[in-house]
Amino acid sequence: MSTDYKFQGWMGLDKDSANGNLKFQQYEPKTWQETDVDIKITHCGICGSDLHTLRSGWGPTLYPCVVGHEIVGTAVRVGSKAEHGIKIGDRVGVGAQSSSCLKPDCEECSSGLENHCQRFVGTYNGQYPDSSKSYGGYADYCRAPSRFVFKIPDGISSEEAAPMLCGGITVFSPLQKNGVGPGKRVGIVGIGGLGHFGLLYAKALGCDKVVAISRSTSKKADAMKMGADHFIATSEDKDWAKNNSRTLDLIVSTVSSPDMPLNDYLRLLRTNGQFIQVGAPEDPIPSIPAFALIQKGVKIGGSAIGSPEQIMEMLELSAQKGVHPWIEKRPLNEANKTVVDMSDGKARYRYVLVNESHAKL
Repeated sequence: MSTDYKFQGWMGLDKDSANGNLKFQQYEPKTWQETDVDIKITHCGICGSDLHTLRSGWGPTLYPCVVGHEIVGTAVRVGSKAEHGIKIGDRVGVGAQSSSCLKPDCEECSSGLENHCQRFVGTYNGQYPDSSKSYGGYADYCRAPSRFVFKIPDGISSEEAAPMLCGGITVFSPLQKNGVGPGKRVGIVGIGGLGHFGLLYAKALGCDKVVAISRSTSKKADAMKMGADHFIATSEDKDWAKNNSRTLDLIVSTVSSPDMPLNDYLRLLRTNGQFIQVGAPEDPIPSIPAFALIQKGVKIGGSAIGSPEQIMEMLELSAQKGVHPWIEKRPLNEANKTVVDMSDGKARYRYVLVNESHAKL
């Protein structure tokens, strides 16, 4: 079945594309299946993963590649076997994952952990079982399996929903999995695109204390408005680790620096506390002495986006609690400039590309 719309978007052709050299081109989407949904894209958030992928920072990229995995738009074609009750005309979104094996003998998929499936397919720079490629949201249209397409609740605007679908779920998931809520004291390392979501969701989940941890106080005022109760500036207080020792139950680290003071972060944890890393640097994280873990029984772990069930839970919570990410909208035709600005650290705190042919800026 042919369509009366074209799949075209801002294409990365090589590593230089990360320097603002994306080319607007047409491409062939994944092979249509009756479980799929075609989305007319109105909004797409810009994620740090986009930059890593464009420059092949996490490994060789499958060029040509259209990045963008914080996609919101309107369902314009819905397969006969689509899930979630999606209908043509529904406002829907797709995050960083667009497929998993979904086999009953898959330990992850059969237990609601599709985001950890060994046959994970990303919303861009991935390959489906038939070898067709996945293309992302810096584009006019997106085709994705319906299992990973979600209805957007009425209480969330499209421009705010978009960055929730990767940036939001990346921090919501470890907060939710680790029982964050009343009685818990939580630290968020890094006040950027991910970290600001960490503060917003820790507050929305009802934590007793939310602590923002950053190198300087330059973002302190913003962090306090986002819901932080306390702020630690690690480069301005030489005794920060000592002064805040054993005060936190959970730390979620969103930074992507191989030079993070990991051992000092662990000092902030109470007995049996947990440190969860979600930022993904291109280089190894620092080593730590074994006694940093042994003495207090603390644990270090990681978290990768979230399951479909968690994404739906996050969206509902966001609508109920009025979670509003701090965003700056840019027209899709300024994708190159916005990628460069993102790389230069200018985002406060998430850029969202608006497809002006499908939505108003």
